Amino acid sequence: MTRFVVVPQWQGSPSARAMQLVDGAEAIAGDLPRQRTMRVEVPASAGESLDTGIRRLSSLLRARDALGDALDRTDATGSPDAEDPSPADPRSAEPVIVVGGDCGVAVPAIAHAAARHDLLAVVWFDAHGDLHTPDSSPSGAFAGMALRAVVEPLPLSAADAGGRVSPDRVVLAGARELDPPERAALAETGIAHLGVDDLADAGALVALLAGSGATAVHIHVDLDVLDPAVISGVASPVPFGLSLDDLVGAIRAVRTVLPLAGASIAGFAPASPAAAVDDLGTILRVVGALA
Repeated sequence: MTRFVVVPQWQGSPSARAMQLVDGAEAIAGDLPRQRTMRVEVPASAGESLDTGIRRLSSLLRARDALGDALDRTDATGSPDAEDPSPADPRSAEPVIVVGGDCGVAVPAIAHAAARHDLLAVVWFDAHGDLHTPDSSPSGAFAGMALRAVVEPLPLSAADAGGRVSPDRVVLAGARELDPPERAALAETGIAHLGVDDLADAGALVALLAGSGATAVHIHVDLDVLDPAVISGVASPVPFGLSLDDLVGAIRAVRTVLPLAGASIAGFAPASPAAAVDDLGTILRVVGALA
């Protein structure tokens, strides 16, 4: 059975609604099976940049390490509370869905999967590119660098290349708001990009994965990949996004091609805890497709 790790991290977000990501993560957690769900404590403080150009880095590093420890323990026994985090064969562990928070939670989750699957693919559903570096980012927010950190060494990337993913096995899906440095990064890295229209039929996505040589996949979903008419509680809505049926269909198509090594969901920032209920039905359909 799928397990869930909830990480209500907000420090990586550039949005004025960043703190509402905490409410969003907790609202999703309330509808997950309690015995299969654990919560990672996130520092309450904003944190310091540590002269890196990444805002709130010190708190992000603490959350990253706590999530990594939780994933190691869950691999070992199926329970994050176990004493011995040494699995006999971590590749056989059940997949974990990490629920954020901002998109930065996906980086340690993907590094964890990449260290266990030599030929991991990543499908990154997002309205934005998340391909900045500390030098190019206009905000210094790590969520806008998260996909770049999956493929290149940044301060929050995996400590060694074994935890990073080759760009030729990465697909950015549904992005429609890309800054010039992010467009340049797509060309430089070779990361594949499929727009919203390309995902109306999942055939192009399936073909990319089938030809990648990958043996497993991590699926990341920033909920702003959906059209604002489908979901209201996101930090940075972008018009002309995916329909819920197209997103769910694409996820299911990916899972017919490759086994799921793990998944992550981010970006739920409801206007208030009470308003979260309006979007939970949509989100739970996405969770169901992943699980």
